[in-house]
Amino acid sequence: MAVTLLGANVEGKANFMALGWATRVNANPPMLGVGVHKSHYTAKGIKENKSFSVNFPEAEMIRETDYCGIVTGEKVDKSSLFEVFYGEVETAPMIKECTLNLECKLVETLEFPTNYFFVGEIVGAYSEEQYLTQGKPDIKKMEPLLLTMPNNSYWKVGDYGGEAWKIGKSLKGNEK
Repeated sequence: MAVTLLGANVEGKANFMALGWATRVNANPPMLGVGVHKSHYTAKGIKENKSFSVNFPEAEMIRETDYCGIVTGEKVDKSSLFEVFYGEVETAPMIKECTLNLECKLVETLEFPTNYFFVGEIVGAYSEEQYLTQGKPDIKKMEPLLLTMPNNSYWKVGDYGGEAWKIGKSLKGNEK
């Protein structure tokens, strides 16, 4: 899974946490879901402001990203690690150094025994031209961090595998 930095203002201050559990949940309007343990300080800010950001660090940001996953914003100001900016939603801090930043307005919170699942509508997407190809994010240029579990290891993106929803067409007609 992609490793992201989840951003939220908590008690008026930008805070970020490392997050592996982020997924698309709707196409139009575009929505993301993020799973956050109830004990995380960032969850408090998302509930407080009804907004969050999902920021995609490049692989060279591995130390800062990991650090954001091992210290709490309740005790450490992690925003000082980054150049923070805001978009349309003034309570969803984003990270200039990240290759892609998604600004979200909270639309639903699902509560589970240990986690919240926050669903946000993407109201803004920010990236530098150097990470895009034909106006779209390019995974090779972005060089995102990946996380595997249960071994808790970071990885980089490997080789191109094929075009989705096309490579399997050669099997059509072979169904039994």
